[in-house]
Amino acid sequence: MADASANQVVTSKSKNPMKELQLEKLCINICVGESGDKLTRAAKVLESLTGQQPVFRKARYTVRSFGIRRNEKIAVCCTVRGPKALEILERGLKVKEYELYKESFSTSGNFGFGIEEHIDLGIKYDPTIGIYGMDFYAVMGRKGFRIARRKRKQSRVGAPHRNSRTETMKWFQQQYDGVLNTGKPKNVSRNRPNKKKRSCQKRTSLSTAAVSITF
Repeated sequence: MADASANQVVTSKSKNPMKELQLEKLCINICVGESGDKLTRAAKVLESLTGQQPVFRKARYTVRSFGIRRNEKIAVCCTVRGPKALEILERGLKVKEYELYKESFSTSGNFGFGIEEHIDLGIKYDPTIGIYGMDFYAVMGRKGFRIARRKRKQSRVGAPHRNSRTETMKWFQQQYDGVLNTGKPKNVSRNRPNKKKRSCQKRTSLSTAAVSITF
């Protein structure tokens, strides 16, 4: 009897409509690195893809090696929700042949990928605009996440109700018959090992100095 009741609890939890994963929003970003005609053409690409007015993003600080000034418009982005977001996401995954790396999924249950040419999405090539690449980032969620964003009586989403990385990967495989690959190279800073070495050298030098003082 106890086993039967436990199985009923598991099946009821799996069929719970509040636990179903859904796409909350899709963020599409095109970073040009400079302002001017190139950025306005990228905005036209996003507008033709989403049917919405894109938003321009500014640089946070000055980088002389890249020729970027602080508060200069260097990128354009757009946020899509609802059935339009699902449609654009499927077009983007079709370009990737429904294959993503496991490292593309974050611990919070979201995932992202990039596309090199926007004409692969079915947009007609325009020689006056050119070809642009773009980044897709899908934010997943469940029913009930609104309690963390509402103004009155705001509360936290419980840990059992939050979406995890494994659940999103399973949703991707079931929803789109997706394939998960491994072996994506990680972005590791070259300065970190040097800093560790320096700290070790400082410690060894201090220890040798202490030894010489004691003698």
